[in-house]
Amino acid sequence: MKVFILVIVAIISSVVGQCYRGVNLSGLEFGSAVPGQFNKDYTVPTNAEVDYFTGKGMNTFRLPFLWERLQGTQNGNFNQSYLGYLDQFVNYATGKGAYVIVDPHNYARYFGQVIGQGTVPVGSYANMWQQLANHFKNNQRAIFGLMNEPHDMSTELWLSDANAAIAAIRGTGATNLITVPGNAYTGAASWNQNWYGTPNSQVMTGIKDSGNNFVIEVHQYLDTDSSGTSATCVSANIGSTRLTEFASWAKQHGYKAILGEWAGGANQVCYSAITDMLNFMDQNTDVFVGWTWWGGGPWWGNYIFALDPQSGRDAPQMQYLLPHFCK
Repeated sequence: MKVFILVIVAIISSVVGQCYRGVNLSGLEFGSAVPGQFNKDYTVPTNAEVDYFTGKGMNTFRLPFLWERLQGTQNGNFNQSYLGYLDQFVNYATGKGAYVIVDPHNYARYFGQVIGQGTVPVGSYANMWQQLANHFKNNQRAIFGLMNEPHDMSTELWLSDANAAIAAIRGTGATNLITVPGNAYTGAASWNQNWYGTPNSQVMTGIKDSGNNFVIEVHQYLDTDSSGTSATCVSANIGSTRLTEFASWAKQHGYKAILGEWAGGANQVCYSAITDMLNFMDQNTDVFVGWTWWGGGPWWGNYIFALDPQSGRDAPQMQYLLPHFCK
């Protein structure tokens, strides 16, 4: 999994004044088997995890799932068993007053093929979102995360895909908040760079939302290459350093943002870097409405960034997050 920071942006939308603090809870996106077997290839985050994190003061969960498991053929009916697992989590978490970002964890692909190219027309992607929006539109605590980390495609193509999905969502009458990532794994530090094609900063101002209720999603990790594969953080202030240019861009264009994927290891440099990143967001609330840590979930075990408690003890990173929850 490639990781960065998820930042979510909105132009004068209903998210203004909202505060989102939470964690990604994995399980439904695990494994490569499709459709796969429940509790063998994949699982669903538990009610106990929701209770634990909301008990700590978190109010937002990002819930990754696989498009191919939900909809095994393009434009086909949803797999009702798999949809039921999404419902199980969303209904329980939102019933406790939390928000849930439902996130197709597909990297702008379907069975490995890029959306809008070749065998996967953009209409199939829009169809998935039309059905999903119809299913969840009456729950305003359900947030529609368009896609996890588009990459290795043109930024212009991704914008076209995203706008088609947004139009499909709004066509159902859904007014829910939508999160829109950029290209190149939606990295905050690379927002203005062009190594992947036209920079996100130039293209993603073209987002069109008739409901005017969207946020731009970016990801940013603290290790050397921003991949989130190492528990070593570059420096104590690497978080604010990597967010600064994106925040300036967001302010220039009047956007709001949320950090949707980010993490640091269990060591002193990372604790300082985590605090630095949180302080930066707290000092720039005109841009940042919140964040979700990567990650948690019942199958992470000893994963370097796992936030679930072990043997009844909080993960060491939790103490550095607590002072920055919604007041």
